[in-house]
This record gives sequence, C-alpha cells and structure tokens, in this order.
Amino acid sequence: MGGRCALFLLGATATGKTELALALADRFPVALINADSAQIYRGMDVGTAKPPPEVRKRYPHALMDFRDPNEPFSAGEYARSAREAAENAFARNRVPLLVGGTGLYFSAFARGLADLPEADPDLRARLRDEADARGWPALHERLHRLDPEAADRIDPGDAQRIQRALEVHAVTGRPITELQKESGLPPVGYPILRLGLWLPKEEIWRRVEQRFRRMLEGGLIEEARALLAAGVDPDSPAFRSVGYRQAREYLQGARDREGLLEAGVVATRRLAKRQRTWFRKEPEVEWFRPGEVEAVAERVRSFLQSRGWAGV
Repeated sequence: MGGRCALFLLGATATGKTELALALADRFPVALINADSAQIYRGMDVGTAKPPPEVRKRYPHALMDFRDPNEPFSAGEYARSAREAAENAFARNRVPLLVGGTGLYFSAFARGLADLPEADPDLRARLRDEADARGWPALHERLHRLDPEAADRIDPGDAQRIQRALEVHAVTGRPITELQKESGLPPVGYPILRLGLWLPKEEIWRRVEQRFRRMLEGGLIEEARALLAAGVDPDSPAFRSVGYRQAREYLQGARDREGLLEAGVVATRRLAKRQRTWFRKEPEVEWFRPGEVEAVAERVRSFLQSRGWAGV
C-alpha cells in the first residue's frame, strides 16, 4: 500500500465524467465516491444520469442512492460522509476517487467547512412566507446585496440554498461564504490530484440538449410521477434538482411537453455555466478533454507512484 492520497474527477454536467471514472477503475486500485448532489438520492436515476444498476453493481459508488429524497443533505454532512468513505477505501488498500459536478462537495471534502448555526424554524418560516409573496428571485437579489459570492453560486430558483444563506446571515451577521472558509471541519492531511474534464461551451450546450432529450425518452416524467406517488414532497430538495423541477411543473399542468424540454435544457445549461465558473476558480485542477483517457491514466499513474503505490 502506498501513502494516503485522493483523486478528484470533476467538471460540468455532460462532459463524460462517469465514463472516465469507470475507465480509471479498470486500471487502478480506486474506490469510487459520488460527488453529485442529486445522485445522492434514491429513486432518482433517469434525471441524474446515474450509471445503470448493472454498472453500479460492478463499479460500486459510495454515497450514491444514499439518502431518501425527502431528506436534506448539507455540504458538511457530505464532507463527513465522504471522508468516512475515504477511510474505508484506505482500509481496503484503495485510493478514494471522488467523481461528480458539485463543486461545494469537493471543496468541503478537501478544505473542510465552518461550523454553521443550526436551522432556525421560525426564521425559515418567515423566509418561506416572504418567498410565497415575492418569489425566490427577489430573495436571491437580497442575498446578492448581502453575499455576492454566494449569490453567484446559487441559482435564483434554488430555494433551499437561498434560504440557508439568508438564514445564516440573519443569525450570525456574516456571509455564509465567509464562514465556510473557516475550519470547523479541518482540511484533509493528504495530497489530492484534481483532474477536470473540459469542453467548449458550444459542445456542452449540444450535449446537454441531447442528454435531456434522452432523459425524457428514458422515462424522466414517469420517474418524477413515481416519486410524487411515493410521497416525496414536491418542494423537497430532490424536486428542486434540475430536470425534476421542470418535470414536476409539467405534471402540475404548468408546462406542456415541449415547454418541459425547453425549460429543462435551459436549466441544465445554466447549471453547466455555474459549474464551469466554480471549477475555473479551483486551484490546481489539471484539465483534459473527455477523450484523453490515456493522458489522464498516465497522470494518475505518475501521481500514485510518487505516493509509493508500486505496480500501478
């Protein structure tokens, strides 16, 4: 066994991260750990582009299908759970490989997060009442005045994260981004090789549309209907995920199928734009094109050998 270390494989949606992760798993002693905030949830397969069950059986992903869709899951909870999964990987003489597109998850795992205040039910209720009256975009505008860095990361329709950022500011008088840079959970003590997949914007836009069309053909609407029938709250974090929010609106009669397609593609492109912006600011990411499997494998091999992993 070599020295402790970890691998990150990150990038915007539809850049081929899963395919590359599986290729690396065939070549190296890695343990895959999901770093996608929607793939955390059980029963959300089509709309999150999870690998099919037979692939997940052959290539297990820790923290995939990990939570009930009605349960919120914070970045701090993710960091602690992912670090536990990493410790399990080390115990099995494997290198943790985090793969996904949720930038805050990677940051929380590597750098830790501040201890943030507990939820305040009364304050949350007041924010929800205000949002019902004025809309979440109006509260997003307020967040932009209080914490522009947080507002740039959060979509104007992401009620859960807008609410949490405003709540933290109201309780502490400080921006959530400022608090997150303080160490409630300390940084990890081992090196991390950060690998990123990059494509031109126009190519991502094309892939996004093709993939969303495939999701609709593959049963996204039926999956959303089944989640609602199973008792998943339409206002839950799960249904605020890109694709599911639009499918819920379709099922509620607010959109027709063509409107669902258009809204889903637009929302996914916005997600990809936010992801690209986040990851461009991440230090030490080494960028590759999706087809450069051999180049990525050689870089991983060099990194692992430098950490004492012989025979890789």
